[in-house]
Amino acid sequence: MSAEPPVPETSVLAIASHQWKGTRASAQEITDLWEGLKQSYLDNFDVMLSGYVPGAAAIEAVGNIAKELRQKSVAKGPGGDFFWVLDPVMGDNGRLYVGDDVVPAYKSLIHHADLILPNQFEAELLSGVKISDPASLEEAIRVLHQEYGVPHIVITSVSVPLLSSSSTNSSSSQPPRAMSVVGSTMTSDRRPRLFKITYPVFDCYFSGTGDMFAALMVVRMREAVTQYHSGNNSNAVNNVDGVDGKGVKKLGDVPAWLSPDDVDALSLPLTRAAEKVLASMHEVLERTCKSMTAEMAQKKQAAGGALDDKTLHLLKTRATELKLARNLGCLRDPTIEYRAEKM
Repeated sequence: MSAEPPVPETSVLAIASHQWKGTRASAQEITDLWEGLKQSYLDNFDVMLSGYVPGAAAIEAVGNIAKELRQKSVAKGPGGDFFWVLDPVMGDNGRLYVGDDVVPAYKSLIHHADLILPNQFEAELLSGVKISDPASLEEAIRVLHQEYGVPHIVITSVSVPLLSSSSTNSSSSQPPRAMSVVGSTMTSDRRPRLFKITYPVFDCYFSGTGDMFAALMVVRMREAVTQYHSGNNSNAVNNVDGVDGKGVKKLGDVPAWLSPDDVDALSLPLTRAAEKVLASMHEVLERTCKSMTAEMAQKKQAAGGALDDKTLHLLKTRATELKLARNLGCLRDPTIEYRAEKM
């Protein structure tokens, strides 16, 4: 095993405001925290990951931080290598769980982001395109690239049936339901380079999968960009600097980490990153599901079957907490079972 990590030292600023009890962070509190970091000289970030933010004003505050980090990066020049991963958390399954003012707030900001991670419903809200079939899915991504200028897009939890041309993505042991992740990196003239990854869905509810996906995408995207070689579109190199003998600029120094136009959809760093992320998630969720089944059987046996519906729900919710610490190998070196295909 190599002594060197696959990802260079990277400073990541993560911003999210989840609430169970207590208060949500306001726009002023987010701004004050950022000012405190700057006053302590703790504002040198390579990547920013933003997740759930409760209101339009707070989203604007987060956007201001991203824009400030971008300006600081560009001022260092050359490069402009700051990278913003934006998970526009707004709702799911046709239902908003944020205020109506959050949607236009995100629409006004996404052109500043480098990679966005909406689910299918959120992609509809941002693009204004109702996704009902593969054609409308492609149109939504086209709008986000061409009209908003978003360089990289990964739409999670796509429920629209997408026929697979590969027999390697099928197994008799897989659950009967399947969903897809659909991604794209735009070309220099904002044309999409589309790929899809279809994966089985476990018959189980997990909490925190969106946060896990976003966090892993930061790491794997950085890794894929670091290993990328501009003179070799197969991306099969182990050059940490990412510079060939002709002195080609490192992809990590290219604004938005945009690959050259001749790079195929299946060779994109985004595609490679998404494959590894889904591989890790599938392994962790599978092991969590097995652990939950065993734990619930034990609880029911200990209680002699005398558990009401509420207690069963709470016990099951606890049992399905993602087993991350016990499965670090799944995060570090997953087996890629579900491969990307062109749309």
